[in-house]
Amino acid sequence: MKKVAIIMGSDSDLPVVRKAADTLRSFGVPYQMHVYSAHRTPEQARAFAVNARSAGFGAIIAAAGMAAHLAGALAANTTLPVIGIPLKSAAFQNGIDALLSTVQMPSGIPVAAVAVDGAVNAALLSIQILAVSDPDLAEKLDQKRREDAQKVLEKDAALQ
Repeated sequence: MKKVAIIMGSDSDLPVVRKAADTLRSFGVPYQMHVYSAHRTPEQARAFAVNARSAGFGAIIAAAGMAAHLAGALAANTTLPVIGIPLKSAAFQNGIDALLSTVQMPSGIPVAAVAVDGAVNAALLSIQILAVSDPDLAEKLDQKRREDAQKVLEKDAALQ
């Protein structure tokens, strides 16, 4: 099974990013987490992205706030799917700055984006990407969807 990389711009992002790691772990998907900054460690971020495919990764999750260039910087150096998690910051607590930086990529360098602080969906999207060629993982996703639907129906029944 391919691995998923979780890259965060700062260790202060760990409380949000941990939710992605927990989700991947619950599906049995191997992952690695690293702290690389698009601005403070650009050489290391680039080297990771350039070598990610040959290192056995199938997708990269990149979490950053404020300027949020990390996902784009990684995507510029790999053709693996990159999923950006825009993060809230002290300056813009709603995370709109990071969201716009994550989604406004130039043509030819795509980055998939999830909601601000949307680490669980980033992990689920990376799992869906891996499940394209992994039937067992696809079944786990189907099972989760069934369980989620059942929880909603139980809540509806409790209202009646």
